[in-house]
Amino acid sequence: MVLLTGCNRDNVKVYRVENNDSTVPVQQGSASATMPTTMPAGLPAPDNSGLPSLKFALPDGWQEKPASQMRVASFGISENGKTADVSVIPLGGMAGTDPANVNRWRGQIGLGPVAEEEVAKIAEKVTVGAEPADLYDLLGTNPEKKTAERIVAVIFHRDGTAWFFKMSGDAELVEKQKPAFVALLKSIQFGATAEPAGMDLNQLPPSHPPIGGTAPAAQTPAADAGSKPAWTVPAGWQDAPLTQFLIAKFTVAGAGDAKADINISSLTGDGGGMLANVNRWRGQLGLNALEQAELDKQVSAFSASGSQASLVDFTGTNARTGKPTRLVGVVLPSGGQTWFYKLMGDESVVSQQKEAFIQFIQSAKYPDAH
Repeated sequence: MVLLTGCNRDNVKVYRVENNDSTVPVQQGSASATMPTTMPAGLPAPDNSGLPSLKFALPDGWQEKPASQMRVASFGISENGKTADVSVIPLGGMAGTDPANVNRWRGQIGLGPVAEEEVAKIAEKVTVGAEPADLYDLLGTNPEKKTAERIVAVIFHRDGTAWFFKMSGDAELVEKQKPAFVALLKSIQFGATAEPAGMDLNQLPPSHPPIGGTAPAAQTPAADAGSKPAWTVPAGWQDAPLTQFLIAKFTVAGAGDAKADINISSLTGDGGGMLANVNRWRGQLGLNALEQAELDKQVSAFSASGSQASLVDFTGTNARTGKPTRLVGVVLPSGGQTWFYKLMGDESVVSQQKEAFIQFIQSAKYPDAH
């Protein structure tokens, strides 16, 4: 799913932020084309646990603002009546493909979309800490003020989370502050990660669509063992730490450093529909979206727990890691909920585990079963 489309439902993570400079008094500057600072009404507050701390060096003249549900760090820049806004937002899962996010930013300043191959050409190479990331420098027009506006934004992928560092505002000021923005990126340090805590997902509305790049969310807390089916877990599968909105997660190793992950989650109703979920999975592999008629040709069915499960099998390139990746996804309706199973990783491991994956799904006894 494209980041922050629709009602802005995303897999939002909040991080503890530490600043190794003195805190600067807050100045409420404004700039258009910024991400929201709070979750939409009706959605749960983000989990604050199980995530790394973040340290940085505050550039001269930047004024730090309070963090919010969406932003883990926020800054204002003001000079001669001109303003710019800087935000740091981490989103779990894919959070949309990089080209989709770049084109979203382009649209915010009146620019048209560009093809995926063109997005790769305009990316500037920078570092977040010592790790590589892509920077996009976009010049357009503020749709309200009709003045020149610039967005300098960086997408950085780390441990399954997409970090968005974005500076936007008056075109001249943003251009002037770009070196300071790049220096901030270089100063970033990620601290220790705490153990995750449970999160109450009962606040999610019925039939909530897929969130971020993970499998769709359950409507009961992942920590509630009573909400889990009883499975026969295949040999070699290891329990993995849960991320938000997952009911269960496993990992399985292959030869060398090859591995695959198994994610399980659920939603009430149809969970956003088969087509939307399959196209979200395809986006994780850099594949184009399918029309319904095309999808129908690629779905195979098998029986599981008295229902018909729908299976898709795709191979592509992991949009986050750039590595060849295979994904086997299964959508299974049961007891008024839709269950989502995803086996994704190295092609050789997925090939070896596909049959065990199907048997695992068929072994499930769901909480509402009698």
